[in-house]
Amino acid sequence: MRTIQRTPPGLVRDAVAIAAAMIAIGASFGAIAVAYGMPAWVPFLMSTAVFAGGAQFLAVGLLAAGNPVAAVLAGLLLNARHLPFGLAVAGTVGPRWRDRIVGSHLMTDEVVAFTLAEDDPARRRRTYWLIGVTLFTSWNLGTALGVLLGGATGDPDTLGLDAAFPAGLIALIMPSLRDGRTRAVALTGAAVAVLLTPVLPAGLPVMSALLGLVVLFRPGKRREGPFRPGGRPEGR
Repeated sequence: MRTIQRTPPGLVRDAVAIAAAMIAIGASFGAIAVAYGMPAWVPFLMSTAVFAGGAQFLAVGLLAAGNPVAAVLAGLLLNARHLPFGLAVAGTVGPRWRDRIVGSHLMTDEVVAFTLAEDDPARRRRTYWLIGVTLFTSWNLGTALGVLLGGATGDPDTLGLDAAFPAGLIALIMPSLRDGRTRAVALTGAAVAVLLTPVLPAGLPVMSALLGLVVLFRPGKRREGPFRPGGRPEGR
């Protein structure tokens, strides 16, 4: 009860909103997996053991096409972004091995974005676990609904649900873009990803967006302090 009282109402509201989108996407995943003729236990197992929305959709399509090796490789490629994510939130998850193992499984784009938006270490930790547990629960609930409803939900692209998470992430990072260096990194990375999309296989353009960090090493720019995701350098 004390944890709920200390959690900002705005964070709870945001968690509920993004959980609703997660349920809708999870339902689409469960329905599509069943529509491809997979046993009901497959989407359940994937949502519990993998917990990676985009990778799960891609894996189901490749498995249905009879290419399990490509499904595994594609999943590893899409989720390679979790390596820098893990470095960014390593100190937030907790020092114990139990926290690190469970916390790494709950790590998603949305969880990292919400976490890095907080400045206070204690609030970062509460945010990480609240968003992580909420999204894991809602994703598996959505998967169950999709399996039960069969193909009724159809393709998430039809309702525009595929844009729900990107739109949420853009809303989260908008305040940070007021800082010039953060804006330069984001725009450069976005430009690199867009330019390489027609050339590279799926997943690689997003990873290539990390090249946007090179703008931080331009000569003649005096850095005022350690770069922080929130935009302002830390004081000395």
